[in-house]
Amino acid sequence: GAGGEPAPPLPSAGARNGGRLRTRWQRFEGEGRLAGIDMARGAAVIGMFAAHMLALPDLAWADPSTWAGAVDGRPSILFATLAGVSIALFSGGGHPRATPDVRIRLLVRAGLIWALGIALSLMPVPIIVILPAYAVLFLCAIAVLGWGPRALFSLAAAIAVIGPLAVQGLNALGWRETAAGGLAYHLVGWNYPFVLWAAFVAGGMAIGRLRIRRLRVQVRLLLVGAGLALVGDGIIAPLAAAAGTGDRASASGAEAGVFVAALSGEPHGSGLGEAIGSGGFAIAVIGASLLVCRTPLRWLAIPLRAVGAMPLTAYTAQFAVWWAATAGTDSPLAGFHALDPFWPFALATLAGCTAWTLLIGRGPLEWAIDRVSRAAARARSVA
Repeated sequence: GAGGEPAPPLPSAGARNGGRLRTRWQRFEGEGRLAGIDMARGAAVIGMFAAHMLALPDLAWADPSTWAGAVDGRPSILFATLAGVSIALFSGGGHPRATPDVRIRLLVRAGLIWALGIALSLMPVPIIVILPAYAVLFLCAIAVLGWGPRALFSLAAAIAVIGPLAVQGLNALGWRETAAGGLAYHLVGWNYPFVLWAAFVAGGMAIGRLRIRRLRVQVRLLLVGAGLALVGDGIIAPLAAAAGTGDRASASGAEAGVFVAALSGEPHGSGLGEAIGSGGFAIAVIGASLLVCRTPLRWLAIPLRAVGAMPLTAYTAQFAVWWAATAGTDSPLAGFHALDPFWPFALATLAGCTAWTLLIGRGPLEWAIDRVSRAAARARSVA
């Protein structure tokens, strides 16, 4: 060296690789991440794969042979609820930070996710893309970044009650049949209507504002979520189904039909039964995942957690695989289902995300969106 002392030896390739692995592992397993949230998010992504790639039976909780039908609708609601949790953690957790930089980063993320969602929607793949709605929900969340858990839970409850009636009333107007309405339907992802789905994001934000590392909070999430699921799926949904098959809807006119639809528990029906039942299911899954990751089972859940650490990349990958597997076929849906794709694709996703997370780090889409949003926030600060 310049001072006459021998220069330190260059690290070997093995040492460099070991350091890289250690850094990746510390990020994945460090205190800055909640393993249970990653696990729940991974379960949501795999659940959406199942909803897209499997032929699902109609769910009847009394018949275990139909339980696979639980993935119809519920994973996407879990995904939206976890978006709220992530937004809350991103903006300070139990100490809300509604700073301009945080708002700018969320705004840019929403724009990039929306653009990606529109691009995926244009692909010849028969999947209704959740990302445009996801982006709109990010925008809605910006308005309540500074709220605490009590206010957010109250907001979620109010939207869950009022939202279904608003959705059904708007749908009854026939606006989707117009050219402008049809365009708006796709641009805002109305299959996941934000006037109701904002309840799931608000509920998730409320959860993220709690001290969710505490055991008693996690147990309460599991119990409260299970109770809400029981009310929605076991009480409200059956009542709506009975009203829909009876004479009341037809006898009372269109207004009664809208009201009955607003009580529905059908998947993607945007009814109160679904909002309470599937929303409660999402809360229970979050609580259960956090509890599981307090135990040694967290190590067995590493592949699922890895998917949850790069959910946007994993979600997007299915479009590329589906398109490649069915290019040139007349029926992409039937052609892909004929390949029995779920298990091969799910297992490949679990393995691929695990390898990527441990060897490379952040998912490519997650990394890119974070870099762009940070750059936008820095540019605003400089300006």
